[in-house]
Amino acid sequence: MSVHQSLQEINHRAISVLCHEIGITNTLRFIRQFSTGHGNYTHEREDMLKDKTMDGILSEIKQIRAAKQKQR
Repeated sequence: MSVHQSLQEINHRAISVLCHEIGITNTLRFIRQFSTGHGNYTHEREDMLKDKTMDGILSEIKQIRAAKQKQR
C-alpha cells in the first residue's frame, strides 16, 4: 500500500533519485526540457528574419559549413 504524498514531496524525491542515478548536470538538462521558457519566440523569429531571404539563409549556411571544413 502506498502512502499519500504531496506533489512537493514527490518532486523532491524524484529529483533526488535523478541526481543519484544520472548526476546533477543531467538532471538539470532533463528538467529544463519541460520548462516553458520565456519571451515570444514567434515575434523574435520574425524580427530576426525580417530582412533575410531563403537564398540568403542558404548562402549563410553554406559559408558556415565551408568555414568549419577549413578548420578540420
